[in-house]
Amino acid sequence: MKTATLKPDRMFRALSDPTRLRTLNLLLGGELCVCDIVSVLNIPQPTASRHLAYLRRAGLVTVRKEGVWCYYQFPAAATDFEVKLRSCLECCSKLPRLAKDVKRLKEDCSTCCE
Repeated sequence: MKTATLKPDRMFRALSDPTRLRTLNLLLGGELCVCDIVSVLNIPQPTASRHLAYLRRAGLVTVRKEGVWCYYQFPAAATDFEVKLRSCLECCSKLPRLAKDVKRLKEDCSTCCE
């Protein structure tokens, strides 16, 4: 499924969940392993994986596997809509809870997957 062919309504539904929004906010800083997302958001690994699968189906993230670890990141924006959507997410990153997540990622995450 190509990102450029996805419908905006599917992307907005993906953004409607607080856990997925927090996950995308963390990914604005670059590629992350699932274990980093689990640690920062303090959620079980199956929950993180379920939300990441939803984001992947919506075309908002891509996955790269390396051994037993999965690394997620934003794909390159293929349309103006995707550029503006990412810009909107960057504006949301100033919200207290999202800013706290980024701070926790920078301070607390060890490299459990290396």
